[in-house]
Amino acid sequence: MNRQFFKIVSIFSGLLISVITFAQQRFPRPDFESDYKSPSILVPEPRHGWMEYMDVFILFIVLSLATWFVLKKRSRKGVLYLSLFTLIYFGFYRNGCICSIGAIQNVTLALVDPMYAISLTALAFFMLPLLFALFAGRVFCGGACPLGAIQDLIIIKPIELPIGIRKALGVIPYLYLGLSILFAATKTDFIICRYDPFVGIFRMDASFNMLVLGGSFLIIGMFVGRPYCRFLCPYGVLLNWTSSVSKKHLTITPSECIDCKLCERSCPMDAINKPVTEPVSRKKDINRFVLSVIIIPILMLAGGYIVSKSHVYLSKVNRTVSLAELLITHPELKADPDHIDIQTFLASGKTMDSLVQEATVIREQFRIGGWILGAFFGLSFGIMFSKKTIYRNRTDYEPDKGNCVSCGRCMDFCPVGKEDFETLMKLKS
Repeated sequence: MNRQFFKIVSIFSGLLISVITFAQQRFPRPDFESDYKSPSILVPEPRHGWMEYMDVFILFIVLSLATWFVLKKRSRKGVLYLSLFTLIYFGFYRNGCICSIGAIQNVTLALVDPMYAISLTALAFFMLPLLFALFAGRVFCGGACPLGAIQDLIIIKPIELPIGIRKALGVIPYLYLGLSILFAATKTDFIICRYDPFVGIFRMDASFNMLVLGGSFLIIGMFVGRPYCRFLCPYGVLLNWTSSVSKKHLTITPSECIDCKLCERSCPMDAINKPVTEPVSRKKDINRFVLSVIIIPILMLAGGYIVSKSHVYLSKVNRTVSLAELLITHPELKADPDHIDIQTFLASGKTMDSLVQEATVIREQFRIGGWILGAFFGLSFGIMFSKKTIYRNRTDYEPDKGNCVSCGRCMDFCPVGKEDFETLMKLKS
């Protein structure tokens, strides 16, 4: 059974939204006759078409090798070397772009805006890891994701977090996924790319705040296994869903489990399910499941209503909306030559009426999107709750198919079939 979490803590959502409210200028730079110089921003240079397809080909090969190492070869060392290659190529050489995680936003924008044409490479980077997860588990996380690789390599002494903290933090990826889709659909911002904690490290250039954020994740990651993957990554939500129903998946032991508990201690992700041998009442199990199914639509309606009521606040993240409100409440700022956003708007030649009309349309999009986003939250948490009502006996230690990132550590620690089997059995006794 998936170890999903359903407890929402408002402080985390508040912190998440407050971080997202920082954004860059939306309008094009005006041609001012002054000494002002716009700061340069380091971004990856465009690739030739065939080189972009080469990236897709390399991703496919890496995913295939990761699948082979996990399912057939059962080699932690192979996965480790593969993730090191991924970190060097997709991370430092390709500067963290193109990215399967950020491709969520490209796909969203392509679905809502017929004028936006998503590239085949971006679509391939979005779909390939999900397809592999559907058949082989989260091999993308274990061997093909540079963000996961950089965290995996710095783990020193992982600690087990209390279950209450894991439940609370486990909600954040759902919030982040929903907000990133909402902001991309309303053409507000690509927040996943903007607040990628490791892209500044990959490109050797970032603002001080982003360097602090990336460094903080790495420091925490020395003691908490893959904190970004577990408690922030929005793409991990999609991989969790597809991996949960995967046809095949990493297994800890090639034969009978001897209950040595070494795999549980070796997993920095807390993704090992313990044996469950308690008797289960089928009637009570069914009643709990039926109750959870009834609760799901109630949670969806409640979530949609609550988030839609917050659309005024959420829409202020959009630069057009915030600029329109600023000019309405403080029209005297039009004469302020130091306010770049206002001077950029005035230089664009747009009228105030057109700005207000555009802001009104965007705010309505946020209201509608708020209903959809809230319903998504309600559905997600309802499904989590319903899964908690389903119990089944489990005699072995097994990886959680949704949360396991297929890093292979547990396979390396499992003594079954190894030469030191007898020694470990003596230690166990």
